[in-house]
Amino acid sequence: MSLKPIAVFRHSPTEGAGHFALFLTQHSIPWKMVHIDQGEAVPTDAAAFAGLVFMGGPMSVNDDLPWIPQMLDLIRDASAKDIPLLGHCLGGQLMSKALGGVVTKNPVKELGWGRVEVADNEVAKQWFGDITQFDSFHWHGETFSLPQGAVPLLSSAYCPNQAYAIGKHLAMQCHVEMTEQMIRDWCRVGAEEIASNLGSPAVQTAEVMLAQMHDKLPPLHLVAEKLYWQWLHGIAPRKS
Repeated sequence: MSLKPIAVFRHSPTEGAGHFALFLTQHSIPWKMVHIDQGEAVPTDAAAFAGLVFMGGPMSVNDDLPWIPQMLDLIRDASAKDIPLLGHCLGGQLMSKALGGVVTKNPVKELGWGRVEVADNEVAKQWFGDITQFDSFHWHGETFSLPQGAVPLLSSAYCPNQAYAIGKHLAMQCHVEMTEQMIRDWCRVGAEEIASNLGSPAVQTAEVMLAQMHDKLPPLHLVAEKLYWQWLHGIAPRKS
């Protein structure tokens, strides 16, 4: 199958493609990183790519940053052209805002490992199969609303909107893309954020996050790969 590359957007040096990059490379799927954090330009035509994937970042989609309106335009362009969108945390929030939702402060911060529940609907079954719950990684203080036409897929005790699908598009608040190195990096650069939010019932210490990752990452990767495979089904081969 001949494919245009998948564009993966990085908004922060420590929030790269993680396990998604490994997944694409292992299956010989062409992809290209767009380093927004290094000042690379936001593409204006979504049709140059087979799909668009948005990673996380410490900024808010409501911040006054020059690339955010350009990114929202690109997401709307992809939606209009039926090019699959995939969002992780900030990426899911960008998708929500672009498609008519709003991003607001979550009641508490979620930092670290936490259980998410899979919604009981047919669309969720298409994405998750027989998985009903799993431990995901979290690092957010904001939450998205569901845009019009979105079907809820995941929820947690502290954030009801953890993922949604609109047709072939998937947006997540939680992080299924984590690797050991990413968790170590986030614990290091986010040490102050962790310390100042330990009063939240949804925030773990770095020691707990690191101690749990060896048991929790392998099953999380299995969930991620199931989602990524389902998302890839929406990608059309390039006409030769």
